[in-house]
Amino acid sequence: MSMFSKLGDVLSQAISDVASLIVPPYCPICRSRLKDGEYFVCTACRYTIPLTGFCHEADNPMWRRFWGLVPIEHAAALFWYIEGSEWRKVVHKFKYEGHWIYAWKFGRWLGAELAAGGLFKDVDVVVFVPLHWIKRLRRTYDQAEYIARGVARELGVKCDYNSVRRLKNNPSQTQQHREERWNNVAGIFAVSRPKRLRGKHILLVDDVFTTGSTIISCAESILAACEGDVRISVATVAVSHKELGED
Repeated sequence: MSMFSKLGDVLSQAISDVASLIVPPYCPICRSRLKDGEYFVCTACRYTIPLTGFCHEADNPMWRRFWGLVPIEHAAALFWYIEGSEWRKVVHKFKYEGHWIYAWKFGRWLGAELAAGGLFKDVDVVVFVPLHWIKRLRRTYDQAEYIARGVARELGVKCDYNSVRRLKNNPSQTQQHREERWNNVAGIFAVSRPKRLRGKHILLVDDVFTTGSTIISCAESILAACEGDVRISVATVAVSHKELGED
């Protein structure tokens, strides 16, 4: 990790701590003021989160989605992304409304679950699915990067900020159908520093897993650049219940 990356992590924590002193922290779900000992989400709302359990389950629907497409060691998401859910709305806040601190805190929560599950214990480095620089400039930050920072911190590994980049500023996939999503992400990633990734177990991190098209495109680019000399696992904050829910 570079000096600037370490500084970024320190600043993220410092800003969070100072903000908590100046503005009392509130639960992003119910907006009630957090009590002493509560972190990020109040105790009552923590019981409502639709956890997937995938962090503790090797053979899960998200992992099976990669079968026949790209070799993935493990795949997990923290919670289900459900239409109308308050938890879905919080994801929108860090994706589109500037609440970057939510991305970082969800990253730490995800990382803690991954560490507790034991499936990701031999991960060497965390890599995030990057935004294009134009979109990042517009948003002022990359939410996947903050998620990755949190995950890496909890796993006790480095986060790689520079090896993977997005070549095309492709349109948002939110309103696109399955086939359009796959066409939209073809060949949009490049790996500029494959030597830094070769021989490692990479944890590829993003915000939401829907069809998996973007993550698969990114994983394919890494595998090609590293000539297959990597292992890749995947983790996201949320996963689409509409796509992968089995009930």
